[in-house]
Order: sequence, then structure tokens, then C-alpha cells
Amino acid sequence: MSDQHRESAAPVEPYFDRTPQPFGVGPLDPLVYDASPRALRQRTANFAAKRLVDMRYVSGLDRATAERHFRWRPAVAPGGLGFRAAPAGQAELATAQRRGDIVIDMEDADRRVTVRWDDAGFGEPVVGAAIARDGYGGIVLGPHTNLQFDLQPVSHREPDPERAWPLGGAVEKPAAPPTDVTGALDTFFARSSGAYGILIASPERILCERYSKFGAADRVTPSWSMTKAITCTVIGRLIQEGRLASVYDPASAPLWRDPRSIHHMISFDHLLRMRSGLGFPVSHGDGRVTLGFENSAVYQDASDAFEAAQRSVVATVPGAVYRYINSGLNVLGAIIRDRIERRGLPYHETLYGLLVDRLGMASYQHSADLAGNLIGSGAGFATLRDYAKLGVLYLQNGLWDGERLLPLGWAEYALTATHTGTSYAACFRTNIDRLFPDLPPDTAWASGASDQRIFILRRHRLTVAVSNETDHPMDLATLNRVIAAAIATWA
Repeated sequence: MSDQHRESAAPVEPYFDRTPQPFGVGPLDPLVYDASPRALRQRTANFAAKRLVDMRYVSGLDRATAERHFRWRPAVAPGGLGFRAAPAGQAELATAQRRGDIVIDMEDADRRVTVRWDDAGFGEPVVGAAIARDGYGGIVLGPHTNLQFDLQPVSHREPDPERAWPLGGAVEKPAAPPTDVTGALDTFFARSSGAYGILIASPERILCERYSKFGAADRVTPSWSMTKAITCTVIGRLIQEGRLASVYDPASAPLWRDPRSIHHMISFDHLLRMRSGLGFPVSHGDGRVTLGFENSAVYQDASDAFEAAQRSVVATVPGAVYRYINSGLNVLGAIIRDRIERRGLPYHETLYGLLVDRLGMASYQHSADLAGNLIGSGAGFATLRDYAKLGVLYLQNGLWDGERLLPLGWAEYALTATHTGTSYAACFRTNIDRLFPDLPPDTAWASGASDQRIFILRRHRLTVAVSNETDHPMDLATLNRVIAAAIATWA
């Protein structure tokens, strides 16, 4: 090529800003989501391994029950602002497993599940694995053999076994509920094959609890995105303790150091209310690159969830658009970890000590990622009795055993939707769209992907915790009737 031709060639604008960072190390290269067929297949195998690890070695189901509940969930590429994943191909995956192309190995001694997918027409086998470790839930290893962090024992502060629930571990057996509650519960369990159980309580005592054949009062159950409400409440704890100033301050993520960056426009409130604008480029493997908003990659990828979240690009103006994503809560998780470690404190035990140990939620555990981060967006586990304690904390406006754990007004902030067009509040959902027609509009709940919920009925001083296995439908109409009957009985 001649020098003259080189001089006339048009310059190529770089895809991403490469300006040197004058304020220390800035964001890493923006994350590009690999949506090639092989990468999606790897995520499918990884998620299957995690699901089975969760059921077998975290919730403690026997193998036959776990396999009966297991449902294949093919990974799909993230889409645009209006995209809602509806993965197809479950039947084909089940057929491949029956044919022997997919083999699942469970190692009880190591609490490890490995999914191996052989397909001669696809190339090398895809292998995904996950393990369970106490205090760290089910951890996705993916194609890796070992964790990439130093696994330390995590001890919980146990509640006083002689003290009455919710402050202690003693649970007085509730009286038999009236016939309308009993009838609604009968119908609920008959129509909700994945339900572990349901618990109804006031701030003083458990009023009613019932479990399915595979549920139990001491069985920890999945929460998925109910964990977001835990992370939100930890932010409230940090504000109450003076470690953070306000939800309206810029979100001080460790990798967001350049004050000129648009990331600096994102506040804690934006992250909590799903208005951060975070997204990322999606490479489809056929040359196409689209803009995507993260779906379930944090539960499918064997990676550092906190770093990946911070490497998101700002795709819409912060505060302008509601879009439910997991990345924002893992940015908050990174901030929480940074604030803990800046003080020279042990991360895992300090995080548990901020909230769940204060509430005596001894059964609760976050799931960790490959790097040891306790995932802020989902995949925690607890018993219904411990989930309900979070509801009691909000019924008491942030007071616990006479001590203020959350700032004055925090419950109102977290449980109230403040934008038109969505019922979402700050990591809680609300009933302003009357999803539950017989419950008051100011009902709020922590919500998980498969209808796990912690309802908070402040006017009626009731909380209702319900747990459900992943990808099993729950009959929300009968759940509505159960809670309406509880209000009529105990409010």
C-alpha cells in the first residue's frame, strides 16, 4: 500500500474510550458478552450443575427428589430494553440426557455436580461443574476444577435457643388455623407442585406454617432475587452506621474512579431501583454485535461477578429508564466488599454480621462466585423462619430488639415505588398494579425468580414467607387467597 493511500484512509473511531485515567486505575475494558453457540452451551451446563448442587447439597434434598424437580434451562443471549427471556429447547435437552449425550455426575463426598455434554457434531465436549461449601452456597466452577479464592470457614452467630422467635430460636407451636385459611392452604399446595412451604407471622410470633412433603422448618430453600432485598437492607445498615452517607450519592464502585465518566452519574438509588442504565455489547458469534441488558449470566458464568458488573457500559441515561438487571446489585456488592476491606475487616464474616447475624438468621447463606464474592443479586438460601425475620424488621420500621438497625424512614423508602410505569421500589416490589387483587396496594414483597416471596403488610403487621423450587409454577391466585384469609383472621 502506498504512503499516499495510507494518508487518505479515513481514521477509525475506537469502540471504547481509551483516554488515560488521571485518577488512578479506571474501569477495565468493557465486558463483551459472548453469545456464541458454544458459550451459551457452556452456560447451560454450568447452570444445570448449580441447580443440582443447590438442591442436593445446600437444600439437602435426596437425589430422587432433586431429579424430579430439576428442569433444564437453556441459556439465551441478553436482549434489549423490552426483552424478556423465554428460553426454548428444554425438551431437546431432556432428550439428549436420556440418550446419554448429557451425563450428570454427583459426588456426594465433595458435594460436587459435573455436567458433561458430548455432541460429535459440535466439537469438544462441554463440561460444567458446581460445588457447595458451607457459608458460600452453591458455587459455579464451570470448566474450572478449583475455586479461585482461599476458602475460610464462616461462622454464624446462633440465636438464643431459649428465647422466643423472632429474637431467639424457640417457636411456640401455633394453634390450628381457621377453616378458611386451611382450605386456601390446601388448594395452594395442591396447585403449586414446587412449593416447599409457607409461613405467616406477626412481629411477635409465628401464626401458621405448613410444609410440603419435601419441605421442612429446618430446610433452607432458594431465594434467587429475594437476595436483592438483603443487599438493599445491608446498604441501609451501612448508612445507619455512617459508612455511607446517602442513597442519592454517586455509587462509589471500586472500578468507577474517574469523575468524568458517565458511571459517576449513577447513584445508589439508581442501582437499587433498577435505573442505572447498565448494559453491555453482545457478540453473537456470527459477526453481529447488539446491545444487551444482563439476564442470568451471573448465575451461569464461572467468573468474578463484581468485576463483570462494574465493566458494564452505561447504555441509557442513569435514572431515565427502568430495566431489571442483576449487574446493578453486584456493583452494590462490590461497594459493600470495598467498604468492609478498606477497614481491614474480614469480608465474609463482616458481611454476615452486618445484617443476617443481627437478625439471628443462622440458616442464611449467600452463594459465592468463583472469586469468593457473595453474590449481591440472588441465590441466597434460608429457612422460612429466617426469611420471615427480614419481614419483621421492616414491619418494625428498622428496629430490632430495641436497637435501630436501619435509618428512620428507610422502610418507607425501600418499600415504596416512586416512579410511574413500574411497581418496583428499592429491591422490593409493590402491589400498586394489583398483582394480588385482594391485598392492599401498599403491600410490598421481596421477590425471587420462581415466586419465592417475603410479603410485608405494614398496615396489618403481618409478614408471609413462601418458598418454591426453581422453574416450577406457583398458583398465585390461591396464594392471594391464603394471604387475604390471613389478614381477615389475624390482622
